[in-house]
Amino acid sequence: MSEEKEIQANEVEKAEVVEETVETVEVTETVEENVQQLKPQRKGQRRRKIETVEPVESEWKEQVVQIRRVTKVVKGGKKLSFRAIVIVGNKKGQVGMGVAKAAEVIVAIQKAVADGRKNLITVPIFKTTIPHMITGRSGAGSVVLKPASQGTGVIAGGAVRAVLELSGIENILSKSLGSKSPLNAANATLNALKSLRTFKDVAAQRGITMNQLLGSK
Repeated sequence: MSEEKEIQANEVEKAEVVEETVETVEVTETVEENVQQLKPQRKGQRRRKIETVEPVESEWKEQVVQIRRVTKVVKGGKKLSFRAIVIVGNKKGQVGMGVAKAAEVIVAIQKAVADGRKNLITVPIFKTTIPHMITGRSGAGSVVLKPASQGTGVIAGGAVRAVLELSGIENILSKSLGSKSPLNAANATLNALKSLRTFKDVAAQRGITMNQLLGSK
């Protein structure tokens, strides 16, 4: 009887060992599956393409002419802020100037750009220059603009050059007189461009045709 009990006990131990082995194998297979899922894809396998949307470039260009620190005297002392002058244009005959103040430079520039887009003017461009000579004034400063032939380029500097380039004019002569302030120079240039008239407008005002105005037969 003792031998039979020993045999039964051995069989029970073997069965328990087999069950533990089966559980170990199942756990090992589950761990391997998880590891395979976490492994990066091999070279032969296809990868999903991530579509990226490129930002659309705006046609409007901005150029900062001047950033100046200004002080305002208040009851509690002095209040410091920054003034930004920005020229906005699309190089297709539209240009404007914005002036704004803020406690930070970036905020002042953003406000000036928004102000410039609200004050756009249309410039009558004849080929790549202006139709005729014109003088613009602002405060103590004045700017003289003259048409130029092809290949001359923009003969100007400072704020005057920024306004002319962003308006789309490629050939022009200019001369700044009086005040050297960038604000006055930009305002005088815009005043001159705003006062330009096309040949068609002059002919309609005089009550004649374009051929008569230009002297052609």
